[in-house]
Amino acid sequence: MLKVACPSLDARYKAGSPNSPPRRGAGRPRTPAHSAMKMTNPWIVSLLLGATLVQANLYPPAVLNLGPEVIKKHLTQALENHDATAILQELPLLRGMQDKSGSIPILDSFVNTVLRYIIWMKVTSANILQLVVQPSTYDQELVVRIPLDMVAGLNTPLIKTIVEFQMSTEVQALIRVERSKNGPARLNLSDCSSNESTLRLSLLHKLSFVVNSLAKNVMNLLMPALPQIVKSHLCPVIQQAFDDMYEDFLRLTTAPIALSPGALEFDLLSPAIQDSNILFNLKAKLLDSQARVTNWFNGSATPLMETTPDRAPFSLTVRQDLVNAIVTTLIPQEELVILLRFVIPDVARQLQMDIKEINAEAANKLGPTQMLKIFTHSTPHIVLNEGGATAAQSVVLEVFPTNTDVRPFFSLGIEASYEAQFFIAENRLMLNFNNVSIERIKLMISDIKLFDPEVLKDTLTKILEYTLLPNENGKLRTGIPMSMPKALGYEKAMWSVSKGALKLTPASS
Repeated sequence: MLKVACPSLDARYKAGSPNSPPRRGAGRPRTPAHSAMKMTNPWIVSLLLGATLVQANLYPPAVLNLGPEVIKKHLTQALENHDATAILQELPLLRGMQDKSGSIPILDSFVNTVLRYIIWMKVTSANILQLVVQPSTYDQELVVRIPLDMVAGLNTPLIKTIVEFQMSTEVQALIRVERSKNGPARLNLSDCSSNESTLRLSLLHKLSFVVNSLAKNVMNLLMPALPQIVKSHLCPVIQQAFDDMYEDFLRLTTAPIALSPGALEFDLLSPAIQDSNILFNLKAKLLDSQARVTNWFNGSATPLMETTPDRAPFSLTVRQDLVNAIVTTLIPQEELVILLRFVIPDVARQLQMDIKEINAEAANKLGPTQMLKIFTHSTPHIVLNEGGATAAQSVVLEVFPTNTDVRPFFSLGIEASYEAQFFIAENRLMLNFNNVSIERIKLMISDIKLFDPEVLKDTLTKILEYTLLPNENGKLRTGIPMSMPKALGYEKAMWSVSKGALKLTPASS
């Protein structure tokens, strides 16, 4: 039989009393900054924190790192959504040549002479080849190269068949971090152009001398005209595609993540560019079930590793303090009431034997409704290191002879640690605790006699393993939905632990 209630430890153990449970950081001297912060208006505190984040160059609570593979994939898809190849097939080649030559009378006369022999001319097929994303020579800047492969055809009365020639060129644009005095920084695409040096024209099929000469003249006219034609018609589409991609990334990043209870929300602090990657530095907030903000996370002096490990396509890195705040939301402080002989009779008998060694008379008073109360003085505190994750927790454990007694035989303050395992199951982040280890036991109250609580260590370990851990793992069982990997195009993902951070990356197939 297991009963759960929400206690107030402060009501049970007044601060400073000899029976108060052990507190982390107890006795730490308060600095003037602590006192000043306590007296400061909360709105002023928020402004000070924001200013500190800028001035001290603090590290964000989370970083979404998108590698070139993700950027190429999503920009390519955005270009497809905007029918970029259809735009290429509608390029006005004849008008473009006329416009280019219109300002030069001699050249204009030559163009008109050539065009007299052309009935129509258009792009018959167009393909956008694999995009290239690479770092620029300048900081906070990426170069995007978009290769184009087109076949153009012209119809002339000089021959019954269509004259075709291949056109290969490349559009280049820059992705930059643009900062605004009146708003947050954002990524912007600029300097979109097609350079004549990347243009290659070739006749697909050699025909008669006259036709070949005509085709050569057309290609000579296209060489200076085509880059401007492509820039005028394709660059606006590339700009729209990039803006859509950027907004999609922001929507993906800021979509609420359901917790039980409440939710986690990320918001953009600032974008950045590192090597060939786009970084979104994120702030975070936790909300309760009524959508009220319970905790804010902006900057910290603790650094995050901001590069994707092993050139992973993407990574989401979450700082340790944010991980702990999420765990606190999922596992609040509580009181467990346990009728030990009904729940774990073997451990109840072992506890009775241990108490008999201390006080035989007290052991004989343990009835069938022998009761334990466990107060979680703190929620599990996660510590993330290269070798894995651990959790530390302080609890108060009381032993009552029956469920009608109001005064315990004794009360113990226990500091325990567990192994913490993070993993993905069905697109959810899962956390599980196992392998209890008791680090320290303190006798706080004893009505039977003073004794060394270490004699109970093995039994207490079993009690925590059979009661507290299943209760906390049950609260974690639903997991945290993680839609980001699938939205970025990856069916499987994995969590890894590094010093002070938790990292999400695609799983190797």
